[in-house]
Amino acid sequence: MAGKGQTKRKDKDRIVLRKGESQRPNGTYDYRWTGKDGKRHVVYAKTLEDLREKEKEIERDKSDGIKAEARYVTINDLFDLWKQIKRGLKDNTFQNYQYMYNTFVRSEFGKTRVSTVKKTDVKRFYNYLADECGLQASTIDSVHTVLHQVLEMAVDDCYLRNNPSNNVLKELKQSHVFKTEKRKALTKPQQDLLLDFLKRNHTYNHWYPVIAVMVGTGLRVGEVTGLHWCDIDLENGMIDVNHTLIYYCHRDEAQKNGCYFNVNTPKSEAGVRQVPMLDFVKEAFLLEKQYQEAMGVECKATVDGYTDFIFVNRFGNVQHQGTLNKAIRRVIRDCNDEVLLKEENEPVLLPHFNCHTLRHTFTTRLCEAGVNIKVIQDTLGHADVQTTLNIYADVTKELKQAEFAGLEEYFEKTTKQYISEMAV
Repeated sequence: MAGKGQTKRKDKDRIVLRKGESQRPNGTYDYRWTGKDGKRHVVYAKTLEDLREKEKEIERDKSDGIKAEARYVTINDLFDLWKQIKRGLKDNTFQNYQYMYNTFVRSEFGKTRVSTVKKTDVKRFYNYLADECGLQASTIDSVHTVLHQVLEMAVDDCYLRNNPSNNVLKELKQSHVFKTEKRKALTKPQQDLLLDFLKRNHTYNHWYPVIAVMVGTGLRVGEVTGLHWCDIDLENGMIDVNHTLIYYCHRDEAQKNGCYFNVNTPKSEAGVRQVPMLDFVKEAFLLEKQYQEAMGVECKATVDGYTDFIFVNRFGNVQHQGTLNKAIRRVIRDCNDEVLLKEENEPVLLPHFNCHTLRHTFTTRLCEAGVNIKVIQDTLGHADVQTTLNIYADVTKELKQAEFAGLEEYFEKTTKQYISEMAV
């Protein structure tokens, strides 16, 4: 109620206005209040009815402890805060999160005010990434990982009641048909063709050692390129895996530099391991040493205090995944050309593959040989045995199908033989 002698404020339609409400000269309305932060805040509406709906939301926010300033904070603002306080991530993982956010979120969706974000907005954004940008599920998954953490922080800090990104990625994967190709290992004939071609071809034989090591150890590409001579024991045939070489191909915001390398600990604690050398792997290390001595190549690179890297280019700098994959593409092309020139009826050809395919190839050989699953897990450095089991299940399924294909031929052959004998 108005005090004694106090005139009630009204709008142009003679409707009594509540405390904090006022009508502007252009006929629109605003509502002003002081938040818990001690600052004055204001919202606007075209009609008094709309304004009072907003007032209800404000009162609800106050009751639930939602910060008034959330109405002005954007997702980008919270991401920048998340960046400052986030701990416990490996540097390459943290850099990748920043890259994903800055590339796909910051310019558009990141400008959205946190208080207005709804589940449908997040769903629409992910659909846009899939349909308009053509991103694969794995890339959207990476974007979701960081965005979900930022929005979860918004919930914890009372900017939101709940996380609007909850379960959205799951729904996206169920509603979209993503073009995902099953990771295929090289068959044993393809593996033999690859190594034989590299070993005898004068143009590509300098790539044989590093590719042979990947085929024969299952090491991740960063673990292979990060190996030092002190990490291998040729006498006892053991490889000590205790770090990985990371290549950053995007700008570091702090130092403003471009592409660069870092040495990190392995992907997980299980990544610190010892891997036995097969004979051809030991031979590959020896061939690399002989090649470098003959060509006068020596390591000139120092990364985070580490030097004496085994696999370096002709300038003495460390190798990285991009260079190796480019070399592999050329090897596939020229190797297949050579095979096709022989005009064989059913030639063995190399499929399109990359460095990680060689890790899967090694795993497949272990499964084919019947190696114990725990030994496979330890050799590959998998932290979760389920990862190993998934690969093992895929490989053994294909082996089973191949074996049953042979069994089908056997049954047909014996049936025909039985019919033939009965006819006699």
